[in-house]
Amino acid sequence: MALREARREDVREIVEMLLDDDLGKTREDLSDLSPYLKGFDAVAADPLNTQYVWEEDGELLGCLQLTIIPGIGQRGLWRAQIEGVRVKGLRRGTGVGHKMMAAVVAIARERGCGQMQLTTNKVRTDAQRFYEALGFEKSHEGMKLKL
Repeated sequence: MALREARREDVREIVEMLLDDDLGKTREDLSDLSPYLKGFDAVAADPLNTQYVWEEDGELLGCLQLTIIPGIGQRGLWRAQIEGVRVKGLRRGTGVGHKMMAAVVAIARERGCGQMQLTTNKVRTDAQRFYEALGFEKSHEGMKLKL
């Protein structure tokens, strides 16, 4: 069992995990994989971005994207931004998410980050409890603008 960098052939399973909740069902569509592959290729080409998967016994059980953000403020603090955190439905609550997050926190520290941040939709109360149990604090109010 390990966190590893995702490969292009993992994209369909990653999208299936993104689809596997009420919000994901309204955002994702597997009828055309090409936009997801284009997105994966862009992430893979950027040295500050990595798509990861959690794999156990050859099965993908979780995924997330890690973005390293260099900064000037706070004495040049670098941040780790995580996005798209998912654990396969039947494996939620079994510790996969905790192991996956511990592994990505270690990677962020190794890459020189002094802070990890994420956003989670306000309706994802289970996810919020999960992140708080990991030590994340509700410190900011997030805002988005659709372009």
